[in-house]
Amino acid sequence: MRSFRDRVRHAISYEIIGLFLFIPVGVLLFNQPVTEMSVVAIASSLVSTIWNFIYNISFDKIMVYFRGTTEKNVTIRVFHAILFEAGLTISLVPVVAWYLGISLITAFVMDITIVLFYLGYTFFFNLAYDYIFPVDEKKGKVQYSLNP
Repeated sequence: MRSFRDRVRHAISYEIIGLFLFIPVGVLLFNQPVTEMSVVAIASSLVSTIWNFIYNISFDKIMVYFRGTTEKNVTIRVFHAILFEAGLTISLVPVVAWYLGISLITAFVMDITIVLFYLGYTFFFNLAYDYIFPVDEKKGKVQYSLNP
């Protein structure tokens, strides 16, 4: 299992690298100035991080209330992911539409594109992170080597 410090490093590096990758891609895809896309990307990252924290604590409390456990099967995990993205979309789309002066539909399409980008990015980031910082399952500690 990863340590608290390792999880902090993971979260911070994920967000920073994601922003460095997404901002130029967003500028090209959405034909927006780099300053505007940077504000949208950074604000979205902050909102997503805060929403993630609030949502997961709330979801766990609801799970314990109704099921007596936070253990999730595949159906609950799918429901969990859909509700997370729906809540994030509901909170971000109107603000992005207003800030960029675009329609709600355009902002929604932008949001779907961002979700798809981050879906692929998350997969490859975690593959790379696990390769660079593998966990020694026997010892429960992270190895700090580029050669596992």
